[in-house]
Amino acid sequence: MTEHEPLAHPRRSAAVLFVFVTVAIDMLAFGIIIPVLPHLIVELIGGSIAKAAVWTSAFGTLFMLMQFVCSPIQGALSDRFGRRTVILISSFGLGADFIVMALAPVLWLLFVGRVVSGICAASFSTANAYIADVTPREKRAAAFGMLGGAFAIGFIVGPALGGFLGHLWIRLPFWVAAGLSLVNFCYGFFVLPESLPKERRGARIDWRHANPIGSLVLLRRYPQVFALATVFFLLALAQFSLNSTYVLYTDYRYGWGPQIVGYTLGLVGLCSGLVQAVLVRRWMPWLGERRMILSGVALLIVGYAVFGLAPAAWTFLAGIPFLCLGGLAGPPAQSMITHQVASGEQGRLQGALSSLQSLAGIFGPALFANVFALFIGSHAPTRRLPGAAFVLAAALVSVALLLTVRATRTIPTGRPVAEPTS
Repeated sequence: MTEHEPLAHPRRSAAVLFVFVTVAIDMLAFGIIIPVLPHLIVELIGGSIAKAAVWTSAFGTLFMLMQFVCSPIQGALSDRFGRRTVILISSFGLGADFIVMALAPVLWLLFVGRVVSGICAASFSTANAYIADVTPREKRAAAFGMLGGAFAIGFIVGPALGGFLGHLWIRLPFWVAAGLSLVNFCYGFFVLPESLPKERRGARIDWRHANPIGSLVLLRRYPQVFALATVFFLLALAQFSLNSTYVLYTDYRYGWGPQIVGYTLGLVGLCSGLVQAVLVRRWMPWLGERRMILSGVALLIVGYAVFGLAPAAWTFLAGIPFLCLGGLAGPPAQSMITHQVASGEQGRLQGALSSLQSLAGIFGPALFANVFALFIGSHAPTRRLPGAAFVLAAALVSVALLLTVRATRTIPTGRPVAEPTS
């Protein structure tokens, strides 16, 4: 197998299918516990909702921090020992961890469980590296789009299933999540082939780059990759305007209750999944990577701007199609980045990108929540902009658009792997 030769077609199809199923099941497992984890925390601390809110926030930050730290480590390990080993160990670790969380009698043990979950969930970067290994260059954008669809499926089905199971017994979702992860481990153990042959692996682990800071130094070795990675960070940061303010903003501005919020978020998830899994594959041959990236980022700007400035609920809803179509940008951008990096560094590359997204998850919620609070508070600079968090997101994506125009203009379409700068 040569440097750029992927697996044979039948094995490649089976491998891509497994990685898709792995990501979908893992996201389903995480989604299942979302509705019940705060209630379990309330139970373990004696019933105080206010304290539970603080602990829930701490759990979320800790989870993202573990991903930030461990994604480049797992990427480096996968470059050295292969993708299959890392993916299987992570799947088994998630299953065992969910069992510990299901049995946890005290809060600190649940806290440890979230640490382990964050570490094991960092294997999503290895799944992306696996896709880059086994998929031809011209099909990578569609493959990454399928992974994005798997994420969406997990987040659409998971919370609904978790809410139903949690109504029966608050710890049942954790047992179901454990079962899904362990079944996935067994499936992969017997089905998943290795995507990175020994001759294409690194001779040793470069620990200078197997950490969040070192991984960013690795990105700087490839100028075009670093620019597109910055775009990735800005898009991920902007997305947390939705995660941190959507529920409160729509309640404050339009009087939406939990039911309407649930329906609209389900619609966003469904549309995003269709865009990632279907439209990316069909439009890629027509638009090409660069135009699809630019179109997606431009549509994101429109979507966030509509959300932030919409005077009525129906106007706000009109922004959803633009926001979902903005998902066209991610898969071709990720594909374009993989074209610039050698196969022996794909794991570290994906680990670095995951660390950037985790970094956005550490700072994004606080940034947008505080902007939202400022503009609806008594000391607001103006009373006419309660959607300031979404306007800020649109501004960040506008910067990303300018960077994308500049970065993609200088990337040759025919060059397989860029040489790093010294």
